[in-house]
Amino acid sequence: MATYVLLHGAYQGGWIWQRVTPHLLAAGHRVFTPTLDGCAERRHQLRPGIDTESQAAEIAEMLFFEDLRDIVLVGTSCGGMVAARVAETARDRIGRIVMADALALFDGETVADHVKRPTAITDEVGTGPSREDAASRMFVSLDAPTKEWALARYTPHPVAAMAAPVKLSSFWQQDWDASVIWCKQSVNPPVAHQRRAAETLKAKWYELDTGHYPMLTEPKALAALMMRG
Repeated sequence: MATYVLLHGAYQGGWIWQRVTPHLLAAGHRVFTPTLDGCAERRHQLRPGIDTESQAAEIAEMLFFEDLRDIVLVGTSCGGMVAARVAETARDRIGRIVMADALALFDGETVADHVKRPTAITDEVGTGPSREDAASRMFVSLDAPTKEWALARYTPHPVAAMAAPVKLSSFWQQDWDASVIWCKQSVNPPVAHQRRAAETLKAKWYELDTGHYPMLTEPKALAALMMRG
Protein backbone atom coordinates (compact mmCIF):
# COMPACT_ATOMS: atom_id res chain seq x y z
CA MET A 1 0.00 0.00 0.00
CA ALA A 2 1.25 3.48 -0.88
CA THR A 3 0.14 6.93 0.20
CA TYR A 4 -0.64 9.34 -2.62
CA VAL A 5 -0.77 13.11 -2.21
CA LEU A 6 -2.29 14.70 -5.31
CA LEU A 7 -1.70 18.39 -5.97
CA HIS A 8 -4.00 20.22 -8.37
CA GLY A 9 -3.17 22.98 -10.84
CA ALA A 10 -4.32 26.53 -11.43
CA TYR A 11 -8.02 27.45 -11.19
CA GLN A 12 -8.71 24.05 -9.61
CA GLY A 13 -9.03 22.45 -6.20
CA GLY A 14 -8.84 18.96 -4.77
CA TRP A 15 -12.11 18.31 -6.60
CA ILE A 16 -10.21 17.80 -9.87
CA TRP A 17 -9.04 14.35 -8.66
CA GLN A 18 -12.50 12.89 -7.94
CA ARG A 19 -12.37 10.45 -10.87
CA VAL A 20 -8.82 9.26 -10.14
CA THR A 21 -9.13 8.67 -6.41
CA PRO A 22 -11.47 5.63 -6.65
CA HIS A 23 -8.95 3.76 -8.82
CA LEU A 24 -6.16 4.33 -6.29
CA LEU A 25 -8.40 3.38 -3.35
CA ALA A 26 -9.54 0.22 -5.14
CA ALA A 27 -5.88 -0.81 -5.40
CA GLY A 28 -5.53 -0.43 -1.63
CA HIS A 29 -3.74 2.91 -1.50
CA ARG A 30 -4.34 5.91 0.76
CA VAL A 31 -5.11 9.17 -1.04
CA PHE A 32 -4.97 12.83 0.02
CA THR A 33 -6.25 15.55 -2.33
CA PRO A 34 -5.67 18.85 -0.51
CA THR A 35 -6.93 22.12 -1.93
CA LEU A 36 -4.14 24.68 -2.05
CA ASP A 37 -4.42 27.93 -0.11
CA GLY A 38 -6.70 30.46 -1.83
CA CYS A 39 -8.21 27.98 -4.28
CA ALA A 40 -11.66 26.39 -4.85
CA GLU A 41 -13.53 26.01 -1.54
CA ARG A 42 -10.70 28.01 0.05
CA ARG A 43 -11.11 30.93 -2.37
CA HIS A 44 -12.50 33.07 0.45
CA GLN A 45 -8.99 32.96 1.93
CA LEU A 46 -7.51 34.45 -1.25
CA ARG A 47 -5.27 37.33 -0.16
CA PRO A 48 -1.93 38.99 -0.99
CA GLY A 49 1.15 36.94 -0.22
CA ILE A 50 0.03 33.49 -1.34
CA ASP A 51 2.68 32.07 -3.65
CA THR A 52 4.10 28.70 -4.65
CA GLU A 53 6.37 28.63 -1.63
CA SER A 54 3.63 29.40 0.90
CA GLN A 55 1.33 26.81 -0.67
CA ALA A 56 4.13 24.24 -0.56
CA ALA A 57 4.92 25.08 3.07
CA GLU A 58 1.33 24.32 4.01
CA ILE A 59 1.44 20.95 2.24
CA ALA A 60 4.74 20.12 3.95
CA GLU A 61 3.05 20.93 7.27
CA MET A 62 0.22 18.58 6.37
CA LEU A 63 2.72 15.79 5.70
CA PHE A 64 4.22 16.38 9.14
CA PHE A 65 0.99 16.54 11.12
CA GLU A 66 -0.50 13.53 9.31
CA ASP A 67 2.89 11.80 9.76
CA LEU A 68 2.96 10.77 6.11
CA ARG A 69 6.12 9.09 4.89
CA ASP A 70 7.38 7.49 1.70
CA ILE A 71 4.57 9.25 -0.16
CA VAL A 72 3.91 9.34 -3.88
CA LEU A 73 3.69 13.08 -4.57
CA VAL A 74 1.76 13.91 -7.73
CA GLY A 75 1.58 17.36 -9.29
CA THR A 76 -0.35 18.44 -12.35
CA SER A 77 -0.14 21.73 -14.26
CA CYS A 78 0.97 24.46 -11.80
CA GLY A 79 0.78 21.85 -9.08
CA GLY A 80 4.07 20.57 -10.43
CA MET A 81 5.74 23.75 -9.17
CA VAL A 82 4.25 23.21 -5.72
CA ALA A 83 5.21 19.53 -5.74
CA ALA A 84 8.84 20.38 -6.49
CA ARG A 85 8.99 22.81 -3.59
CA VAL A 86 7.27 20.35 -1.23
CA ALA A 87 9.75 17.65 -2.22
CA GLU A 88 12.68 19.98 -1.65
CA THR A 89 11.53 21.06 1.81
CA ALA A 90 10.20 17.69 3.01
CA ARG A 91 12.76 15.40 1.39
CA ASP A 92 12.61 12.72 4.08
CA ARG A 93 8.88 12.17 3.49
CA ILE A 94 9.00 11.70 -0.28
CA GLY A 95 9.17 8.24 -1.83
CA ARG A 96 8.36 9.05 -5.43
CA ILE A 97 7.38 12.03 -7.58
CA VAL A 98 4.95 12.03 -10.50
CA MET A 99 4.66 15.02 -12.84
CA ALA A 100 1.36 14.66 -14.73
CA ASP A 101 1.37 17.15 -17.62
CA ALA A 102 2.98 19.45 -15.09
CA LEU A 103 4.95 22.66 -15.04
CA ALA A 104 8.42 21.88 -13.74
CA LEU A 105 10.21 25.20 -13.43
CA PHE A 106 13.87 25.64 -12.64
CA ASP A 107 14.94 27.97 -9.85
CA GLY A 108 14.12 31.59 -10.73
CA GLU A 109 11.83 30.77 -13.66
CA THR A 110 8.24 31.94 -13.97
CA VAL A 111 5.17 30.42 -15.60
CA ALA A 112 5.37 33.06 -18.34
CA ASP A 113 8.81 31.76 -19.35
CA HIS A 114 7.17 28.60 -20.66
CA VAL A 115 3.44 29.21 -21.07
CA LYS A 116 1.85 31.94 -23.16
CA ARG A 117 -1.69 32.59 -21.93
CA PRO A 118 -4.38 34.93 -23.25
CA THR A 119 -4.96 37.98 -21.09
CA ALA A 120 -6.55 36.81 -17.87
CA ILE A 121 -8.91 38.58 -15.51
CA THR A 122 -6.49 39.74 -12.83
CA ASP A 123 -6.63 41.87 -9.69
CA GLU A 124 -4.24 42.39 -6.79
CA VAL A 125 -4.79 38.91 -5.36
CA GLY A 126 -6.12 36.55 -8.04
CA THR A 127 -5.96 35.74 -11.73
CA GLY A 128 -7.94 33.51 -14.03
CA PRO A 129 -9.55 33.10 -17.44
CA SER A 130 -12.96 34.36 -18.41
CA ARG A 131 -15.70 31.75 -18.54
CA GLU A 132 -15.63 31.93 -22.33
CA ASP A 133 -11.88 31.35 -22.46
CA ALA A 134 -12.14 28.49 -19.97
CA ALA A 135 -14.86 26.84 -22.05
CA SER A 136 -13.24 27.28 -25.47
CA ARG A 137 -9.57 26.80 -24.59
CA MET A 138 -8.86 25.34 -21.15
CA PHE A 139 -11.63 22.75 -21.09
CA VAL A 140 -11.93 22.25 -24.85
CA SER A 141 -11.03 18.54 -24.61
CA LEU A 142 -13.82 17.74 -22.14
CA ASP A 143 -17.17 16.27 -23.09
CA ALA A 144 -20.14 18.60 -22.61
CA PRO A 145 -21.36 17.33 -19.20
CA THR A 146 -17.85 17.28 -17.76
CA LYS A 147 -17.13 20.74 -19.15
CA GLU A 148 -20.21 22.19 -17.45
CA TRP A 149 -19.26 20.43 -14.22
CA ALA A 150 -15.72 21.85 -14.36
CA LEU A 151 -16.86 25.35 -15.36
CA ALA A 152 -19.06 25.46 -12.29
CA ARG A 153 -16.00 24.80 -10.12
CA TYR A 154 -13.05 26.68 -11.61
CA THR A 155 -11.88 29.67 -9.55
CA PRO A 156 -9.15 32.34 -9.71
CA HIS A 157 -5.64 31.33 -8.69
CA PRO A 158 -3.40 33.35 -6.36
CA VAL A 159 -1.68 35.81 -8.66
CA ALA A 160 1.78 35.56 -7.08
CA ALA A 161 1.73 31.78 -7.52
CA MET A 162 1.33 32.39 -11.25
CA ALA A 163 3.66 35.37 -11.66
CA ALA A 164 6.51 35.19 -9.15
CA PRO A 165 9.74 33.27 -9.88
CA VAL A 166 9.90 29.91 -8.14
CA LYS A 167 12.49 29.24 -5.45
CA LEU A 168 14.12 25.83 -5.80
CA SER A 169 17.66 25.92 -4.50
CA SER A 170 18.28 22.16 -4.47
CA PHE A 171 15.39 20.20 -6.00
CA TRP A 172 16.95 19.75 -9.43
CA GLN A 173 20.32 18.75 -8.00
CA GLN A 174 18.89 15.86 -5.96
CA ASP A 175 18.21 12.28 -6.99
CA TRP A 176 14.54 11.33 -7.18
CA ASP A 177 12.47 8.32 -8.13
CA ALA A 178 10.35 10.18 -10.65
CA SER A 179 8.07 9.81 -13.64
CA VAL A 180 6.77 12.35 -16.14
CA ILE A 181 3.44 11.90 -17.92
CA TRP A 182 2.96 13.91 -21.11
CA CYS A 183 -0.54 14.45 -22.47
CA LYS A 184 -0.13 14.42 -26.25
CA GLN A 185 -3.12 16.65 -27.03
CA SER A 186 -2.06 19.32 -24.53
CA VAL A 187 -0.36 22.49 -25.75
CA ASN A 188 0.75 23.76 -22.35
CA PRO A 189 3.07 22.98 -20.77
CA PRO A 190 5.00 22.34 -24.00
CA VAL A 191 6.43 18.89 -24.64
CA ALA A 192 9.97 20.32 -24.71
CA HIS A 193 9.45 21.62 -21.19
CA GLN A 194 8.33 18.22 -19.98
CA ARG A 195 11.16 16.45 -21.81
CA ARG A 196 13.58 18.77 -20.02
CA ALA A 197 12.09 17.77 -16.68
CA ALA A 198 12.27 14.07 -17.48
CA GLU A 199 15.87 14.30 -18.65
CA THR A 200 16.99 16.34 -15.65
CA LEU A 201 15.23 14.04 -13.19
CA LYS A 202 16.28 10.90 -15.10
CA ALA A 203 12.59 10.08 -14.88
CA LYS A 204 10.47 7.43 -16.54
CA TRP A 205 8.54 8.87 -19.49
CA TYR A 206 4.91 8.05 -20.15
CA GLU A 207 2.39 9.38 -22.67
CA LEU A 208 -1.39 9.66 -22.69
CA ASP A 209 -3.29 10.53 -25.87
CA THR A 210 -5.54 13.12 -24.23
CA GLY A 211 -5.67 16.79 -23.26
CA HIS A 212 -4.42 18.75 -20.27
CA TYR A 213 -7.00 17.32 -17.86
CA PRO A 214 -6.26 13.57 -17.93
CA MET A 215 -7.76 13.19 -14.46
CA LEU A 216 -11.13 14.06 -16.05
CA THR A 217 -10.76 12.49 -19.50
CA GLU A 218 -8.65 9.38 -18.77
CA PRO A 219 -8.77 8.85 -14.99
CA LYS A 220 -8.28 5.07 -15.07
CA ALA A 221 -5.32 5.27 -17.44
CA LEU A 222 -3.78 8.12 -15.46
CA ALA A 223 -4.14 6.23 -12.19
CA ALA A 224 -2.52 3.17 -13.78
CA LEU A 225 0.51 5.19 -14.86
CA MET A 226 0.76 6.84 -11.46
CA MET A 227 0.84 3.40 -9.85
CA ARG A 228 3.46 2.04 -12.27
CA GLY A 229 6.17 4.20 -10.85
